[in-house]
Amino acid sequence: MPNIIWANPHLTVDTVLENAKLYLRGRIVEAGLAIDGGRITKIAKTPNLPEGSEKIDVEGRLILPGLIDVHVHLRDQGLSYKEDFYTGTAAAANGGITLVMDMPNNEPTTMSLNSLRERMRIAEGRILVNTAFYSAFPKNVGEIGKIITEGGAVAFKLYMVRRIGGVDPTDREALNEAFRETARFGVSVAIHAEDIKMIEAGVEAMRNLGRNDPEAYLEVHTPEAEVKAIREVARLTEKTKAKVHICHLSSSAGVEAVSEMKSRGLPVTCEVTPHHLLLTSEYAKRLGGLALMDPPLRSEGDVKGLWRALHRGVIDIVASDHAPHTLEEKSGSSIWDVKTGIPGLETTLPLLLTEVYRGRLTLQSLVRLTSERPAMVFGITGRGRISEGGYADLVVVDMKRRFKIDSSSFLSKAKFSPFDGWEVRGKPVKTFVNGRLVMDDGEIVAKPGVGVIIRRMGGLG
Repeated sequence: MPNIIWANPHLTVDTVLENAKLYLRGRIVEAGLAIDGGRITKIAKTPNLPEGSEKIDVEGRLILPGLIDVHVHLRDQGLSYKEDFYTGTAAAANGGITLVMDMPNNEPTTMSLNSLRERMRIAEGRILVNTAFYSAFPKNVGEIGKIITEGGAVAFKLYMVRRIGGVDPTDREALNEAFRETARFGVSVAIHAEDIKMIEAGVEAMRNLGRNDPEAYLEVHTPEAEVKAIREVARLTEKTKAKVHICHLSSSAGVEAVSEMKSRGLPVTCEVTPHHLLLTSEYAKRLGGLALMDPPLRSEGDVKGLWRALHRGVIDIVASDHAPHTLEEKSGSSIWDVKTGIPGLETTLPLLLTEVYRGRLTLQSLVRLTSERPAMVFGITGRGRISEGGYADLVVVDMKRRFKIDSSSFLSKAKFSPFDGWEVRGKPVKTFVNGRLVMDDGEIVAKPGVGVIIRRMGGLG
């Protein structure tokens, strides 16, 4: 890093943010900050800040580190009618998210060095926030090392509920080999934990019975299927020492299975989504396809179990699982034909800030779960906290702003949400990415390309 004269009050910098409340190391401090070359060069009271080419008075509002969303489906390529790199990252900026991690279940699937490079090539120049990429396992697991070291994939994704990528989730020998390779390079394997055999048998049984209602879907995608998959992952990671990250935990039983892995010292982290924290299966029964996701919404008891786990520190990360679809894909006479998932980039932070206001979540926990831990778990350096020398990925929040969620105003192409009409308190009003103002009160004010591709650096773990 170049030498920076942090304390020179006469040095002119790119941008100065004045009259702010900064979240610094677990405390809120009345101060401002200076940004130059995309990084924070000074944090101080306003009189001690350098001159800036641009000065922005944030009017006493709170500045948090920009969120890092580790579970995002940006679509594009063959699925660009659902979302593309520009609209998806615009939605992220609108939600106070400054870095997204893109999942590999695309058309074509991201599962090789060439497909990863092509996806990055398409994204570069279009993205408004920083973007990192997962890869699915390649057919030849010997290519895993190149996908990491030459391609820059930050992690791999394994769907245990269906085959996506080059490794069959029922082929234990192939999984052992793939996990050993990721362990060699020290990268995580993110897991969609539902047992494929249980799910396929359940779907077939329901179809034979003529069941195609939302409750049938819930009866197939059970907590037991989640737990069985997690226990299989535990066996794999115990044998190979691979780091694993369990995505979108949905049940009390699933959380306990992960907690057991942690107590045994296995290298496991996990995430939960806002929708699994805030909605129950009654929403799926009432809203049908609009509230259908995979894994599905669970019972009130499961929701309470997720909150207990969050408060106990079992949950490492809150992620949106932003999964945009068209309205047509979210409706239909048969639940088996409905596409699963909901948009979440523009609702995650307001929903969590509302829980802070209600006292169910502390601001410290929010920042830890959405910024600090994501950076630590996935090896993203210089981001996830506000500090001198760190990248200026920031969100300015109006904690007093009340508004109703209105999916028709989303910047995402997906104009639906089970949270439509919810009144929330706490709104992201400015988002800075690499020191550049990207979103200002709901409007995108930067050109595409201000975001950068985040590649994993280094070789063997």
